[in-house]
Amino acid sequence: MYFAWLVAVIATLGSLYFSEIREFIPCDLCWFQRILMYPLSIILGIAAFYDDFKIKKYVLPLSIIGMCVSTFHYMMEKIPGFEKVRPCTNGVPCTTEWINWLGFITIPFLALTGFTLITILLLVAKKRDNEQEGE
Repeated sequence: MYFAWLVAVIATLGSLYFSEIREFIPCDLCWFQRILMYPLSIILGIAAFYDDFKIKKYVLPLSIIGMCVSTFHYMMEKIPGFEKVRPCTNGVPCTTEWINWLGFITIPFLALTGFTLITILLLVAKKRDNEQEGE
């Protein structure tokens, strides 16, 4: 639970760094990813503090939906056919790559990595919790 919280905090601080310090303007899909990630920092922090593993049923839907949004956003950036789908009609286009490290690491990729890690860590914690209840 602590590692999932740490991932959420790093993702939240990273997104704030990109927008507030580097002054990258978030597109519409970036805002949806933020809406899904920011509460995880608080919810997972409280759950980790109280060792409350029952919170997973509330957190997993947020992280899985976040994975889907991040995957779609990353596909819009990297797969030419997906750029025709335009959920971002105002402001910055969703295909804008503010960063492109090593040719594949973009902001949606970082968000996808964070959501995926949180999901995996919670599923592992859920499995371990279920095994401990069975003993």
